[in-house]
Amino acid sequence: MDAAEFMGLEPTADSHRWRLPVTKQITSGIGALFGGVGLGAAVEAMERHTGRPLVWATAQYLSFTRPPSILDVEVVDAAAGHKTSQVRATGHVGDLEILTVNAAMGKRDFPGEGQWAEMPDVPPPGDCPSRVMEPRMEGRLASRWEMRIARGRGPEEFPGPPGDGRAALWARIPGLEVSSTSLSILGDMVPFGISQALGMRAGGNSLDNTIRVVQLVPTDWMLIDVRIHAVLHGFGHGLAHIWAQDGTLLATASQSAMVRAFREEPPRE
Repeated sequence: MDAAEFMGLEPTADSHRWRLPVTKQITSGIGALFGGVGLGAAVEAMERHTGRPLVWATAQYLSFTRPPSILDVEVVDAAAGHKTSQVRATGHVGDLEILTVNAAMGKRDFPGEGQWAEMPDVPPPGDCPSRVMEPRMEGRLASRWEMRIARGRGPEEFPGPPGDGRAALWARIPGLEVSSTSLSILGDMVPFGISQALGMRAGGNSLDNTIRVVQLVPTDWMLIDVRIHAVLHGFGHGLAHIWAQDGTLLATASQSAMVRAFREEPPRE
């Protein structure tokens, strides 16, 4: 299965335009389109439109959209060079703008290279407990992936003392290969670390989501290494390094989010 098929992203007769039917399968726990899927749909459309791999993309989330709706994704070439393209994409439902994505695409030859970030020392996926899926997630995006807590606490351990701002999840989406799009989806995990840092059942609605792709290598599991920098004035800020099992840095993601305590009632349909 490729990433477009996983999300349900569909091309149109216009190479600049794509459509994403918003179904329950790509929604978050609040019943709205999962932010990482919105970014991933734009990334997939931009890579296919330019024929160039993603370097970085940043999404600004402006509004929610819930099933049944159609997210129309329009790609605009802002600037195109010999090796690099600067691209913009917007997602609308009718006249309502849902998200705006800016990105750079391309690949260049350069003699110097290296990796200086270090993967944290955590147990392998098989030795980590599964992340508990709450009943409200049934049939939603979270039910389509596997996650194991490599560093952190389960929901039954909250409330508790504040953490050190570090958390980590092993994650994989069965049947979906590593790509810029799948990394965009899984990179939307910074809010997971907010509850771990605060020691309470809380998360966040993403204001933005940035993905920076380093390199793509095959791997069964990916480690999402979350680092919360601060929570203040109702907003949380942090980043995540995404690692292959062999220690290769695949990508980094960063976000700011409006912090909210979890509600126990089911999401609005």
